[in-house]
Amino acid sequence: MTDVLHVCAFEDNYIWLIRGKSPDRVAIVDPGDADPVLAALEKQRLKPAAILCTHHHGDHVGGVEDILKHYTVPVYGPARERIPAVTQRLKEGDHVDLPELGLGFDVLDVPGHTAGHIAYYGAGMLLCGDTMFSAGCGRLFEGTAEQMLTSLSKFSALPEATRMYCGHEYTEANLRFALTVEPDNADSRAHRDWAHAQRARNLPTLPSTIGLERRINPFLRAGQASVRRAAEKWTGRTLGPEVEVFAEVRRWKDGFR
Repeated sequence: MTDVLHVCAFEDNYIWLIRGKSPDRVAIVDPGDADPVLAALEKQRLKPAAILCTHHHGDHVGGVEDILKHYTVPVYGPARERIPAVTQRLKEGDHVDLPELGLGFDVLDVPGHTAGHIAYYGAGMLLCGDTMFSAGCGRLFEGTAEQMLTSLSKFSALPEATRMYCGHEYTEANLRFALTVEPDNADSRAHRDWAHAQRARNLPTLPSTIGLERRINPFLRAGQASVRRAAEKWTGRTLGPEVEVFAEVRRWKDGFR
């Protein structure tokens, strides 16, 4: 079983350290801040084998160059975004092989949050950055609703047991919105209670799984009649295809408090 460690950064970011067959080597995922990563590496006597970046936002790549002052490792990232430290630029169909860890990842293009966002899928894991969160999805800063819906559909098609590691601890807030959209969703209510208990003990609510997200995430459920009814009630009009429902739910979430 692959071991994944979490490093907390900023207010609610997670930086993931993925350990495979070598107990002292890890891949670092989206290191927005070098200091907590370097501290975790030293404390746990780990050395990086690679850095994996999903998109160009500073809270995901801001620590890369400082880490490279201490370690010489390859840096993987999206081909369509400008991240100066990236040494291996990736697009959908590419494969990342990390022999020191005994792990490999397929690359998915998942625009929406940013124009060139990518995700990594392999070893039963999805490293999805800010494209999807537990019970939520990223804001449409550079992409369109149609792009984001297509990206999320790629995730939804993955095996149910796939463990999803995203970039932020947003689960409780997302579930408040999810239960506003689908107040009768028993899975969302149960997960809300579990997430609250986790956070009360200062424990992460991640990873989630694709199977769970299909049941609780309104952005994966835009094709469900219950989500359509809620979106139409919120907008006060009849909506067209699924992408229109998705776009309105995303707009609804943007202003939700």
